[in-house]
Amino acid sequence: MHLPNPAPIDAAAVLAWYDTHARDLPWRVSPADRARGMAPDPYRIWLSEVMLQQTTVAAVKAYFLRFTSLWPTVFDLAAAPLDAVLKEWAGLGYYARARNLHACAQAVVNQHGGKFPTTSTSLQTLPGIGAYTSAAIAAICFDEPVAVLDGNLDRVLARYYALPVPVRDAKEELRAALQASVPGRAGDFAQAMMDLGATICAPRTAICMLCPIQPGCVGTKAADPALYPLKAAKAERPVRKGHAFVMTDPAGDVYLQTRPDKGLLAKMTEVPTSDWAVDLPAVAYPVQGDWHHRGQVIHIFTHFRLELEIWSAAVAPTGLDKGWWAEPKALKGEALPTLFRKVLAAAGLE
Repeated sequence: MHLPNPAPIDAAAVLAWYDTHARDLPWRVSPADRARGMAPDPYRIWLSEVMLQQTTVAAVKAYFLRFTSLWPTVFDLAAAPLDAVLKEWAGLGYYARARNLHACAQAVVNQHGGKFPTTSTSLQTLPGIGAYTSAAIAAICFDEPVAVLDGNLDRVLARYYALPVPVRDAKEELRAALQASVPGRAGDFAQAMMDLGATICAPRTAICMLCPIQPGCVGTKAADPALYPLKAAKAERPVRKGHAFVMTDPAGDVYLQTRPDKGLLAKMTEVPTSDWAVDLPAVAYPVQGDWHHRGQVIHIFTHFRLELEIWSAAVAPTGLDKGWWAEPKALKGEALPTLFRKVLAAAGLE
């Protein structure tokens, strides 16, 4: 038992703080508007929550506004070509989210008539919606009294309880403690706690004097709250190595192709590469050309570090029938993940 006295959060204090200090976010219904009866749009909340996974609010805002401009409703997104969705998602990373996003929109339309299920349990039947996202949608949109526990809240609760172990060793205890604190305004409480973690009880600082739950915070009393959460020992990230080949034709167009339907960066756009292996493979150029080494690109994935040697050449546009040639000015509109934008930049493009 890591929480000998899991005292509930003072929800009334949190909500009073939120009513005054809520962030203005493009997908959010303000607490004042919520009090006047305006309901959050499940489509917009779902879209924002999927985008915010492993990504910051600052990075997401522009993507969210572009998506909702192109596809204002779940019907619009469901009807969009997957390739168009992937192109608009390019740069946000974790590309399985984009494929699941499209599949989920189609499931909502085809199986639920365009209406999102209203409970966290039923929401989890949809593609790409797990425990956290389902709880967030159900609480924010439908006031289901369910704990919404994300990375920000892990940190807030670890400090509040001066958690003596890494969060991963007490996740369910923290969830139970948060669940005991959920008030009737479950959606506003969930968003208030998110805001608290983003602005007051932030990763590197804790502005305790402004915090509505400071009176009950054990971390404030026992030690520097920024010492929490305790860090778990990290396993060393393995390294993979390979080559990437940037080819241009006599007109200066760049050869691109689509990655396989399954696996890492599935269905996204790439330049040809070798296999990615523990040991750097011998270089084997895709076609004949005057190849030049353009340096190395390093990219960090969740489970490994990738080191790619970059090669470029002007080649004859023959013998390459798996992809297409793109004008340099059109590269921004391609579904290129960040890795391959780095590759093109190293080769003097993008």
